[in-house]
Amino acid sequence: MVGSLSTDEKDSDRLVLGLLNSVEADGSRSQRSIAAELGVALGLVNAYLKRAVKKGFVKVGQAPARRYAYYLTPQGFSEKSRLTVQFLSDSFSLFRKAKEEYARILDRAQALGFRRIVLAGHSDLCEIAILSAVDGPVSVVAIVDSDVAGGRFIGVKVVSSYALVDEPFDAVVVTHLTAARNVFDDAVNRFGTERVLAPDLLSLRPTQQRGAVS
Repeated sequence: MVGSLSTDEKDSDRLVLGLLNSVEADGSRSQRSIAAELGVALGLVNAYLKRAVKKGFVKVGQAPARRYAYYLTPQGFSEKSRLTVQFLSDSFSLFRKAKEEYARILDRAQALGFRRIVLAGHSDLCEIAILSAVDGPVSVVAIVDSDVAGGRFIGVKVVSSYALVDEPFDAVVVTHLTAARNVFDDAVNRFGTERVLAPDLLSLRPTQQRGAVS
């Protein structure tokens, strides 16, 4: 019975994550369309949407043609990030997926002419990013994390703020797990969207691109 409950809970969380991702991508889509995408019954999507609204993860706004539009609240973005991290952390595919994505980010950084980057966040993702950059054309000059006092991590200096980075850098790469959204938004506000890179697995996009309904 306990094992069955655990499986049910995981399935429920997986559906919630899929629903939140779908709402973020396009909150004006119909519930029928969302149900088709997630491969579940229409009634189930309706029930989970109502639950998400009640919990404060999703808000409802008016859309053209007398339809409704859904958009994520700050709590919704936090819950989506939490569930994403939970599934990635529980999965053996985390390292492989993260390694592939940070390799792509480093390739993109090189293509953009970025040669020196700062990692935002001290976590397992930080280690993967550093290892991905070894012997490559893009170098990691520092790790910034407000919760870490200092020191070094895999040979890279760790500081608590961007102001303490004592070398010039071209871009910021997000490597925080538990506060990725806050770290990303802060970096974008400081350096601009074009200088902040993040892996797709963190599901991060600049605020103006979220498509929220006012």
